[in-house]
Amino acid sequence: MACGRALERKTSMSPLGQRPVKAAFEISKGPRHVMTLSEADVERCLDPGELLDGLEEGFRGLELGEVQSPPRTALSVPGKGFCLSMPSWRRGMQLTIKIVNVFDDNLAVNLPNHLAFINLFDPDTGATSCVMDGTYITGIRTAASAVLSARLLSRPDARVATVIGAGVQGREHLKLLPLVRQLDRVNVCSLLVEDARKLAARSDIAQPTQDVEAAVRESDIVCLATHSPVAVIEPEWVKPGAHITSVGYHPPSGELPTELARRHRLFVETLDAFQPTPVGCGELAGLDTSSGTTLGAVVLGRTSGRTSATEITVYKAMGIAMEDMVAANLVYLRAKGDGGGGMMVW
Repeated sequence: MACGRALERKTSMSPLGQRPVKAAFEISKGPRHVMTLSEADVERCLDPGELLDGLEEGFRGLELGEVQSPPRTALSVPGKGFCLSMPSWRRGMQLTIKIVNVFDDNLAVNLPNHLAFINLFDPDTGATSCVMDGTYITGIRTAASAVLSARLLSRPDARVATVIGAGVQGREHLKLLPLVRQLDRVNVCSLLVEDARKLAARSDIAQPTQDVEAAVRESDIVCLATHSPVAVIEPEWVKPGAHITSVGYHPPSGELPTELARRHRLFVETLDAFQPTPVGCGELAGLDTSSGTTLGAVVLGRTSGRTSATEITVYKAMGIAMEDMVAANLVYLRAKGDGGGGMMVW
């Protein structure tokens, strides 16, 4: 009898502090209204400046242990591509889960090689609150984190930048870099010269160039944004005082010369960057985690950023779910305020 009374006390109240009106078997989800946001809706609702600030706050929260952002998991489709699952949450935000599929051959059928969608869930009930396209967010949040590293680590008087790669990441870097430094020129380099020319035409301060070495040697900021399986620059091209960013992912190696990561101060999103792929970065294989400094530690002032005008700093990105959470929640709040997007009954 005592055991029965204890069970009654335990189950008489719901987690929300309300006494259930019905038994669990009597309750169904029923139709719910869920916000839907297309790729165009997402782009319209996401302000790049707000994203940069939101990511800085996100890295701060990550360093303080206020953000849950576990390592991503992967499914592999042999000969085609892979699928990553990336959940994240911080108190005050919607639970966020992104699925991103990376299929390189998509370009041949006029589809992006990164396709993603993001689900948001109410943290009080777990009910779905929004389904949004994640393709645009995947592109811009990756570039924004790299450009944030430039805001935190490049010399304040940086005037020349080079972007290597004229794909989605090249496009987003070119758009975001002028938000953090007063640049006089951005060199755009690509294996496909015509792509570099078309991308550079989008900016008044950009110019295409085929001489990658000369472009790197004069640059205060060098952004690697390719899908190359091998290093795309030589370490000796990098001038004293430059800041290097790398967002490319092509295991087992990649676009960033390993010597740059070994010789100079290395900054990462989290120390998971040193794990094996698909969680970490191939270029950092074999390096000890003690060689890396997180952006969050710099934001909090727990460690120094740039220590001199001649120091070379290196940022290697892997892309983490916290970045998707920040971007998606900014979009969701803007869409709720503007009444934008669509609605589906689910």
